[in-house]
Amino acid sequence: MPFPLPPRAPSGLPRRRTLLASAAGAALLAGCSSGPRDSGGSGNSGKEEESAGGSPSVTERARARAARESHALVERYDAVLAAHPALTERLAPLRAEVVRHVEAFGGTPTASPTPSSAAPSSAMPSSSAPSPSSSAPVSAKDAVAALAAAERTLADSRAAALLDVPGELARLLASVAAAGAAHAYLLTEGAR
Repeated sequence: MPFPLPPRAPSGLPRRRTLLASAAGAALLAGCSSGPRDSGGSGNSGKEEESAGGSPSVTERARARAARESHALVERYDAVLAAHPALTERLAPLRAEVVRHVEAFGGTPTASPTPSSAAPSSAMPSSSAPSPSSSAPVSAKDAVAALAAAERTLADSRAAALLDVPGELARLLASVAAAGAAHAYLLTEGAR
């Protein structure tokens, strides 16, 4: 006689155990594929070295791009917090983690927004035109859903970029991608 499984309502979302297992698996895969190493003492692969033209290395460009993307995400959090101060308790820890991601990639984080500010802070000038995504949706539920979508999109793009960067940065990208996926999950679950 087979042992019956406990009844469970299908929710369509991954369970916490599944999410954590996939994040751990992604980190392990990134750690196992660090690529060839140079025995000359510098530890850099051929892809990492600067070209004769003086252009930045693959690693430097990927770090700078990741820092810019994380900074843009911090700005999105700031816009939502400025438009919906009631969400501060829920979003402040996630924003703080994204600020740590900016720092991990070598970027300069922005100061935490004050609840009394009416607009997001612009401590770091942007070199590109302001994106339409920097303004927060009117309802708090839509704003949180937009943040979750941004976190999910960024996590997916970082997971895809793992194959193009060397070991240490790949591990960092995998870790930050897993954190972004967890943020997206927490943002969508909190809305229920």
